[in-house]
Amino acid sequence: MSFDAITAVAPAGAARIPYRLVGHGPAVILVHGTGPGSSLWDGMVEAFAADHTVILPELSGSEQAQDDGGPLTAELLAGQVHAVLEHAAVGPADVVGFSLGAPVATAAAALRPDLVHRLVAVAGWTHPGDAYLHTQMTLWQRLAADPVAFGRFATLTAFSRGHIQSIGREGVETSSGFMRPTPGVLRQLDLNLSLDIRPLLPLVQAPALVIGCTQDATIPVENHRELHAGLAGSEYVEFDTGHVVLFEQAEQFTKLVLDFLAV
Repeated sequence: MSFDAITAVAPAGAARIPYRLVGHGPAVILVHGTGPGSSLWDGMVEAFAADHTVILPELSGSEQAQDDGGPLTAELLAGQVHAVLEHAAVGPADVVGFSLGAPVATAAAALRPDLVHRLVAVAGWTHPGDAYLHTQMTLWQRLAADPVAFGRFATLTAFSRGHIQSIGREGVETSSGFMRPTPGVLRQLDLNLSLDIRPLLPLVQAPALVIGCTQDATIPVENHRELHAGLAGSEYVEFDTGHVVLFEQAEQFTKLVLDFLAV
């Protein structure tokens, strides 16, 4: 089964946010994390689009977004999610956010509960107080002068050791090319080190599912558990994977999310 994508651009303050629309049915918006953009989700779009209208935005910092190049905040990116939903005129939507997309999706749910039906936060965090997280992110920033090392470090911390062994050297080289130290990605890394959504957590009204990754070497799993604890009434599921669970256990991840959205 294949789906044709509709492309559009939503104005959001000083930014212009491109997005794709795929499929038909209740709306679900997939919010990307640090990196080039929504292509992260491409491997599972078909599964989601079988019963949903899937929205794939390119938020500030991604290669396709256009903005003023200023500092990013979780609230700013959440506003871009809102702008895309309103531009697409799809009504309240389910919001799924991965990595940086998790606190952004949570902020989107908190600030505009009228636009968010359900929330899924994957491998996220609420604030940068974790010493490991801070060390990991600052080291990643320092590697920006060496694009090859930057990409290799991203791959090394993105996946579990078992997954890295399974994809082999060729797979590692392919994965390492996904992350490049563009100005936008570096702005996203700055945000990773500064965001604090804890004041927003009590404002979330949508039913929420938080997904943790026990072998996460990018955002330690204790942060995922803290996000769950801060979202009253949220469900929590852990996968025994590295940070990018949607690659390591794609089928199981997709089923879990779709089952939650179907309730």
